[in-house]
This record gives sequence, C-alpha cells and structure tokens, in this order.
Amino acid sequence: MKKKYQNTSTIHSQNVGKIFIPVLAGLMAFTSLSTDIYLPAMPTMENDLHGNIELTVTGFLVGFAVAQIIWGPISDKYGRKLPLIAGIFLFIIGSVGCALSDSMVAMVFWRIIQAFGACTGPMIARAMVRDVYEKTEAARKLSGLMILMAIAPIVGPLLGGQILKFASWHYIFWLLAVIGIVMLILVFFLPETFNPQYRSEQSIATAFSNYKKLISNKKFMKYTLCLTFFYMAAYGFIAGSPSVYISYFKVPEQSYGWLFALNVFGLIGFSLLNRKLVKTYSLDAILKVSTLVSMTSGLLMLVTVLNSWGGLAAVVIGVFFFFSMNGFIAACTTAAALDDVPEIAGSASALLGSMQYGSGIVSTLLLTFFGNTIPLTMSWIIAFFATLAALIMKPWNWKVQDDN
Repeated sequence: MKKKYQNTSTIHSQNVGKIFIPVLAGLMAFTSLSTDIYLPAMPTMENDLHGNIELTVTGFLVGFAVAQIIWGPISDKYGRKLPLIAGIFLFIIGSVGCALSDSMVAMVFWRIIQAFGACTGPMIARAMVRDVYEKTEAARKLSGLMILMAIAPIVGPLLGGQILKFASWHYIFWLLAVIGIVMLILVFFLPETFNPQYRSEQSIATAFSNYKKLISNKKFMKYTLCLTFFYMAAYGFIAGSPSVYISYFKVPEQSYGWLFALNVFGLIGFSLLNRKLVKTYSLDAILKVSTLVSMTSGLLMLVTVLNSWGGLAAVVIGVFFFFSMNGFIAACTTAAALDDVPEIAGSASALLGSMQYGSGIVSTLLLTFFGNTIPLTMSWIIAFFATLAALIMKPWNWKVQDDN
C-alpha cells in the first residue's frame, strides 16, 4: 500500500542549496522571456514573414497549454529533473528553428515546439516549491520567485529592442537558444525534490485520471479559475500592447521596452509587499483586495479609452495598476491551489499552468478578431476578464477564515 503523503519541507527545505531559488526563478521566467524579448520586433517580423504575428503568440500558448498536461503526470511518476532536462532540450531546438524560419508557418511551428519545452520550466518550478514548502512559506517563496523572474519582462523587450539596432530579429531567437543551454547546465545542479516514496505507482495513461480528480476539487478550481481569468486579461495587454503602443500611439520600438518595464517594476514592488502580508493576512483576504484593484483599474481604463481621455498616459496608468496586482495574485492563487493536492502536485501544477497560459489563446484570438491596433479592444479585454477574476473571489464577502 502506498504511504500517505506528508509535507516534505522538513526533509528538503534546509538542503536545497543556495542556487535553488535563483534557478527556479530562471525556469519560471522561460515563459515571459520567450515572448517578451521579441515584442519590439513583432511589427517587423509581421512584414518579413507575411502573416499575422499574433499567431506566433497563439501558437506558443497552444503548445504551452497542451504540453503541460502531458508533462504533469510524467513528473509525478519519474520525478522533477528528468522531464525538466528533456523540456529544456526541446526549448533549445525550438529556438534554433525560430531563428532559421523564413515564413510565418515555419515560425508558428517552431514556436509550438519551443513552447512544448519551455512549459516544463514554470510547471516543474511550482511543483518543486510545493514539494519543499508548506502553503504560507510557499506563497512567500513564490513571491520571491516573482521578483527574480520579473527581470525577464524588464530586460526582454529592452534587450530585444537593442538587438534590433544592430541586427535582425533572427538573432533574438539565437540568444534564446544560448539561454536555454545555460539553463540546461544549471538544472543538473538542482536536487531532486520529489521523494521517490511518494511518486505515483500508476501508469502514465492511468495517471491522467488525476485531472478528473483535480477538476472536481472545488478549492483547487476556485483559485485556478481566478488566476486563469486574470491572465486572460494580462495576455490582452501582453499580446495587444506592441500594436497599440507602437502602431497606434507611435511609440518607438526602443521606448516600448521602457513602458513595458514600468508595469514589471510595479509587479516587483507588490511581490515584495506580498512576502510580508502573507505572514499576517490570509491568502483569500489578499486575493480579494488585489483582484478588486485590478478590476477597478481595468474598468477605469476602459472608461478613459471610450471617452478619449488622456491618450497614451491614461492607458499606461491603467495598465500599471492592473498588471502590478500580479505580484499578489499569481503567488497567492498558486500556493492556495496546490495546498490540498501535494501527492499530485506535478499534475496540479500542469493543469493550473495549462489553464493560466492557455487562457492567453482566448485573448490573442479576441485581439485578432476585433482588431489589435486600437486601444479599445485591449482595454475591454482587460476590464472584462479582470472583473471575472474578482467575482471568483467574492470581494463583497469579507468574512474570511484565516487559512494560513
């Protein structure tokens, strides 16, 4: 009979090593780095490849969402490091393919391959945090990871813009391949956090039934849906902002990176604050306030756009307060969602990540259908889905039981 799962933080937390958190931060940054670094190049790539550039984001998100569902049970059965190594290898291959692409079809294909590998980074990093730390400490560690990984959205667009000054967009993807090689080397120095005695004894095919168990878990789905709706709104900004800022508001490619980085500075600040707040307040209380702020920011931005008030400044300010709430929402929803399912944390992290990043498919398709070059489309996507995320947390109900 399989032993009952117990929290492994007393076994691993003191023995993970000094590079554990920095490397996990790098793994979690795979997603944002893979997309953000070529945001300034999107208008140029669209002209060179003769197609809709948003399809490269959509293709990446499709691969990212689908692949996590496959990798999750594998990590619960064989541990965290093996699928992580395989995934990073795929990421490197996909990045090289993107660099060599000469058509939109080829670019979308290799972006999907890139995503199949990149998804193992954040998915397994979340599971490793759950392996090692209990819920409140996991929320603090995830907030710390958010701070470290936030470097990618800051550096990514800035670096991409600078590369375009001296070389073509192809070199952006060559750089991603090099980063993948460095991360592959670093992963070999990570400990295996998932104790073999707790690993799944099911076959991989049977292990997929765990997803049915997760979907029927109301607590898990509550936090997962909250995160999913928030990221639908966030990807409305991420995928829509290059066209809105550069094409509509005529922001230079090099300056776009600084406007994007502004939001990440807000994310870092609130992630630091979250590390302190989780010691005092329940995760639910923090989520009620942060989702309410993101909803209010999105709605106010929509009103300013509808009435043509403030121009670029109004959009930048609205996005800042909306996007900064990610410093609270991502860490708290993830820690709360994974808390009840430690024995299948890999599958749970996979489903959470699949819905979180797969939600971006909806946003990019909406941008494509309604027009990605006008601020109104981006604004209503942010406002609508931020409102749904807030409603999940029922901000009108302040009778919150301390879940810490």
